[in-house]
Amino acid sequence: MHAPISLRALVRTDEIWLAVLAALTGVGAGLLVVCINSITLLMHRFLFALDNDGHMSGVAHLAPWRALLVPSLGGLLLGLFGILAARLRPGRPIDPIEANALYGGRMSFRDSMVVVAQTVLSNGVGASIGLEAGYTQIGSAVASKLGRAFRLRRQDMRVLVGCGAAGAIGAAFDAPIAGAFYAFELVIGTYSLVNLAPVTLASICAVLVSHVLDGAAPSLSVDLPPGIGGLDYVPILGLGVIAALVGIAVMHAVTTIEALFRKSGLPVWLRPAVGGLIVGAMALITPSVMSSGHMAMRLGLDMQYGLEQVALMLVLKALASAVSIGSGFRGGLFFASLFLGVLTGTLCGDLLWLLSPNALSPSVCALVGMSAMAVAIVGGPLTMVFLALESTGSLPLTSAVLAASVVSSLTVRRIFGYSFATWRFHLRGESIRSAVDVGWMRNLTVGRMMRREVRTIRLDTPIAAVRRDFPLGSAHRVIVVDQSGAYAGLVLMPELHDPERPAEKLSDLLHLRDSVLMPQMTVREAVSLFEKSEADALVVVDDIKRRQVIGELTEQHALRRYSEELDRSRRELSGER
Repeated sequence: MHAPISLRALVRTDEIWLAVLAALTGVGAGLLVVCINSITLLMHRFLFALDNDGHMSGVAHLAPWRALLVPSLGGLLLGLFGILAARLRPGRPIDPIEANALYGGRMSFRDSMVVVAQTVLSNGVGASIGLEAGYTQIGSAVASKLGRAFRLRRQDMRVLVGCGAAGAIGAAFDAPIAGAFYAFELVIGTYSLVNLAPVTLASICAVLVSHVLDGAAPSLSVDLPPGIGGLDYVPILGLGVIAALVGIAVMHAVTTIEALFRKSGLPVWLRPAVGGLIVGAMALITPSVMSSGHMAMRLGLDMQYGLEQVALMLVLKALASAVSIGSGFRGGLFFASLFLGVLTGTLCGDLLWLLSPNALSPSVCALVGMSAMAVAIVGGPLTMVFLALESTGSLPLTSAVLAASVVSSLTVRRIFGYSFATWRFHLRGESIRSAVDVGWMRNLTVGRMMRREVRTIRLDTPIAAVRRDFPLGSAHRVIVVDQSGAYAGLVLMPELHDPERPAEKLSDLLHLRDSVLMPQMTVREAVSLFEKSEADALVVVDDIKRRQVIGELTEQHALRRYSEELDRSRRELSGER
């Protein structure tokens, strides 16, 4: 279904109307975030018999049979639901980062609804994952559907998808600036003045909707010192490194546990049930390992845990999150990384206080650790800087968070190279390190660039006949095929007519017999093959075995098209129209 032509024309020609679409996207994202939160809260209270004010990870005790039974049966239900979804909707759902990097912002709304249902079910039965994957998935899917209805340009579609993610994160954390920079850093992949208005407007509208519906996240209330001394930045920077190392360990743990489940021989649909049973067993020790850990994080910021309890919870929460995702539960690690960061920072702060009573405040360490851990796992240092600022209103703390976040980001990129989202893409074979649009490069294939009208000649044609049919100046090269029509090689015109180089048959003049292009190759692969073969032009064949000639591509044309697309991409990144 498409919008009327007049409205589509307005949106495509006037940036103001794109901002209007962004505002509508933000409103939709805010509504959906509140709905998702309400559904999971009701599930927690019903399935785990919590009182009306109770929150999953903040309770002190759960009935053992509920702690074990609910996650395992919920995992079984999730596995069976996954089988049904795979039969009805074959293929893998595309998340906002992948959509913007490879597909110009195009996402399936139905697949996204399946992801949201799986995320809500996973979190609702107590799996140790966050809801942010569902938030951003549905917010971005709404934006993509709206963009398709208005037939937006590729770049505008990508921005609108970022608006959906910005609204979702902004509403989830009651932090519009953090939501906007989440979109810039993780979903759009870059910041420009042109994108600032729609993305920020979407985030603000989503936050306003959450306030109107009384679904806004409560602000953090933490006692913070009025200032942070220069020497205090030494442990702050060290905490950034520690948080990065813990984050890397968590990401490796997810991959390791996922591999163990694959090697176990358990059917895919049964793995979440086993994972749920393991998480439930950990919840017998402390229920804070269940769900996203949002309330447990707030209790940690209030310093309600002792040193030994903090250390135990850090290990258990990291394992529970890794087991949940590794066994097949659907969700993200954003909320979990915040809780793990608070525990890491609190542990480091308590140890510093044991060494010196004048050391950095544990509350400051907890907030710095929270931000640095999220940067390590999720990425987006500016996102976490603004989240800390909007949550606490403390400029000195924001400076400390910025320093630790930069160190954490550098450490992860130097040692590991990926955030959790891009690491998962890497494991699937996708070379994506950010949401920067590289899909145009995959769309610019040899099949789209090649010249299809080519003339060939058989290998057994006499030299004299070839010279008569292809006089000097009529072509640059001659494509030769064998008796079956398969590509045999190229003959260069200067060599064909060179009187000082007599040849009895065409096979004596053939070049580039094994260097061929195929239509599905990207422009980057084609340019690489040109360089490797040192050729000015290459033949395009339909298949590496049949080698039937279907076209020809010159290096000059490929480089020109590559340069044009790079320039177009540069203009879009800089905000030029």
